[in-house]
Amino acid sequence: MSRQGSVRTAVFSLFSICFAHVVLHARAQANTRGFISIDCGSPPGSGYVDVVTWLPYVSDAQFVDAGVSHNISAEHADMIDLKLPRLYNDLRSFPTGARNCYTVRPLTPGTKYLVRATFLHGNYDGLGPGGLAVFDLHLGVNFWQTVNVSSVSDPFQAEIITVVPDDYVQVCLVGKKGLGTPFISGLELRPLPDTLYTVVANSSLSMAVHGRYNLGPDDEKLIIRYPSDPHDRIWKVLANLRSWNPTNTTGTVRYIAQDQFEAPSAVMQTAATVDDGFSLRFYWDAYESNKELDYFAVLHMAELTRLNSSEARICEIYLNNGLWYSKPFSPEFRYANAVSGMVTGSTEYSFRIEPTANSTLPPLLNALEIYVMVPTAERATDGGDVSAIMGIKAKYEIKKNWMGDPCGPKVYLWDGVGCNYAISSAPRITSLNLSSNGLDGEITTLLSNLTALQNLDLSHNILTGKIPEFLAQLPSLAILDLTGNKFNGSVPESLLKRSQEGALLLRIEANISSISNNQPKGTKRNSNTAVIVAGVAVVVFVLVVVVVIATLCLRRRRTENDPSVRPLNGSNSKEDDGDAVSMQFDNRQFSYKELKTITNSFEKSIGKGGFGVVYLGYLEDGTPVAVKTRSESSSQGVNEFLAEALHLIRVHHRNLVNLVGHCKDGQHSALVYEYMSEGNLQEKLREKTPECLPLTWRQRLRISLDSAQGLEYLHKACTPPLIHRDVKTANILLNGSNLDAKIADFGLSKAFNNDLQSHVSTRVVGTPGYLDPEYYTSFQLSEKSDVYSFGIVLLEVVTGRPPILPESVHIVQWARQRLAKGDIESVVDDNMQGRYDLNSVWKVADLALRCTEQASSQRPAMADVVVQLKESLELEEGCERVHGSYTGSGSGSGDGYAERSDAASQSTQSGRVLDLVSGPAAR
Repeated sequence: MSRQGSVRTAVFSLFSICFAHVVLHARAQANTRGFISIDCGSPPGSGYVDVVTWLPYVSDAQFVDAGVSHNISAEHADMIDLKLPRLYNDLRSFPTGARNCYTVRPLTPGTKYLVRATFLHGNYDGLGPGGLAVFDLHLGVNFWQTVNVSSVSDPFQAEIITVVPDDYVQVCLVGKKGLGTPFISGLELRPLPDTLYTVVANSSLSMAVHGRYNLGPDDEKLIIRYPSDPHDRIWKVLANLRSWNPTNTTGTVRYIAQDQFEAPSAVMQTAATVDDGFSLRFYWDAYESNKELDYFAVLHMAELTRLNSSEARICEIYLNNGLWYSKPFSPEFRYANAVSGMVTGSTEYSFRIEPTANSTLPPLLNALEIYVMVPTAERATDGGDVSAIMGIKAKYEIKKNWMGDPCGPKVYLWDGVGCNYAISSAPRITSLNLSSNGLDGEITTLLSNLTALQNLDLSHNILTGKIPEFLAQLPSLAILDLTGNKFNGSVPESLLKRSQEGALLLRIEANISSISNNQPKGTKRNSNTAVIVAGVAVVVFVLVVVVVIATLCLRRRRTENDPSVRPLNGSNSKEDDGDAVSMQFDNRQFSYKELKTITNSFEKSIGKGGFGVVYLGYLEDGTPVAVKTRSESSSQGVNEFLAEALHLIRVHHRNLVNLVGHCKDGQHSALVYEYMSEGNLQEKLREKTPECLPLTWRQRLRISLDSAQGLEYLHKACTPPLIHRDVKTANILLNGSNLDAKIADFGLSKAFNNDLQSHVSTRVVGTPGYLDPEYYTSFQLSEKSDVYSFGIVLLEVVTGRPPILPESVHIVQWARQRLAKGDIESVVDDNMQGRYDLNSVWKVADLALRCTEQASSQRPAMADVVVQLKESLELEEGCERVHGSYTGSGSGSGDGYAERSDAASQSTQSGRVLDLVSGPAAR
């Protein structure tokens, strides 16, 4: 930015935004004004009155479920008596748990609040700069911003103006792995009249403080807050520049009735002005140069001296060289005036206040407020469900890390809790699993308030008393598991009736200590029968497993010792990286003439890959096979061709393509493997013809699970482990009406030298769009390279889109941006027409993003992927059992995605923030 004349720059720090989570009961609200003031980390039961504000503060010890209290170090404690409020003396840190929250109540629903979090590190942990922290803030289910504590001695404050929809507000600190421990020093809530800051009209949009400044005072350390500001806003001084002319008055500066800012007189009694012929300027840079951020600016002006008839102060306000305020502006004598409005669409906002041609006095500015708009539209869990689940937590003293909103963000969904998400209503708790949690006493009536509950598991606890009648009144309950408790009396007839009608799956075996004679005949016999059947099934399963293992061992031993097994080409070959490959086969060897016969002279091509063309053939008994030939112009060499043959021989799994035989006849090379009649997954996802029905979500899940199980086998069951290196939808083949999936194309696969290797150095091969970025840059191949590629496959399964989208946008970047905002609907493949369980889709989408983390250490293993996909499939199948169809069940947007880094919600920055400069006015 160019500046003319005498220019001085005043830079002041903007405060990073911080929040923690607090459970505050009615007795904590000692102030009849509705102020709530909490000193985080102070001793239990302690309280005091702040000597500056005369506001009472209470300890947070009885209101938070986690965390550790600390005092700041002695050298930093000296600052407290000199210039800082007492609440900075201590803090609460959260060394464990991914998310730690406070719930502040009681509040007035629908009321606008100013919420402020403060924190000072103070070297409480003795680690100095090494103990600093970076963590995320959430306001309820909405991501707020990332907090970066970069100094042990500087205090930070964070404020947001928001409408609270319920009688509580939840504030959470979410740690980042390896980036220190979240902590907080204080938390304050101040109710605001509806007439203030009317741009915040409801709970869908909030305003985070970017800066609030008092201009003109000589004392740069001056802080104005309550009681000078009845709303307890904190105003800090912007240092005067030498070229400024500070001005002030001792008279009261008033504001008009229904003023939407109510700037306090103590702030408006001072102002900064400039010499004649100069303009006042200030500017700030958009955070991370993000022009999509919306800012709200308030410029406060009041005339402090009574002007005579020949004097006039008339100003025009420009933004980025364009007129911002539509008409000239003249401050009133000792009345607060404000010019406000939204600004957006730029990476830098440069304001200029200039005198008009008929103005005899230069411009002035008394105070300045800048806010960044924070979307807070994501819905919290239904209030009734929250009250019920919190009561259940307290009743049974549940030790799970149940903090914050039960259903959101989805990545922090409470353990054992399942939810349903819809567009037009709040999330509801639909599943509660408290199995094996040591619950004792009777079943609490609080469960009757979870009216959307579909699945309730209370098994294997020590619950006593009678099974309550109200469980039969839960309208959506479809599964009830009460096994393994110590109930007495009879099972309520209403529950038995629903079970007999097929409306409820009821599990009550071996848990009634005294069964009434009124119980329908056959109930006990049916239970015993079920146990016997289950026992027989287990025995049969074990026998089958033993037989299969014995057969495989016998086959391997025979293969290793049988001298009749012929080498493929009579000698050892080399894999692509120079590893010796001993090529011995125990399957059929075809001559080239035989291949011509079974393919009818290579009549029908069914595909083309890196080796060459794949043809359809039929063996003598009519069994269809795929004949994969290697052409001389193939982009893949003979070593890779032989490597695929070797790998296919030593791997045997139902989700890996089965090798039938091979051909090495002179210059002719080919592999013959089972024919997969339904093509590959890529074709199924891309085909849009009327005769080709789109894959259902259940089909996609089963295909994904089959593929994941094949990769898990390669990584863990093979000796040594095998990395596929070319996992993609085109290499997932499908067969039969059930679309059984198998991994194919092992030409690029790489085996470790032994089971103990975690990675191997090798040249980079694979398919663009699926390549692991860490492998690409480091040449270090590991199992997690396949995991990354499989994550891309999962994103294709969810979205139906290719890895590289139009305009060369990668699917990971595209999906992360939308899921970070909770926008699942724009991500899911439209071809599924909303026919899916939204919880299941969210779970797979989240899994895909974790698989595609940049750092391989942050990706799950394939074994974990298999577990997650099984759970997703269970969710989908459970939804089918309950609803029978998906009419209306698959639509709706989910909660905000937890791990997002939405720049639009990052409201405050440290470093270069705002400059206020003076320069000659343009005439």
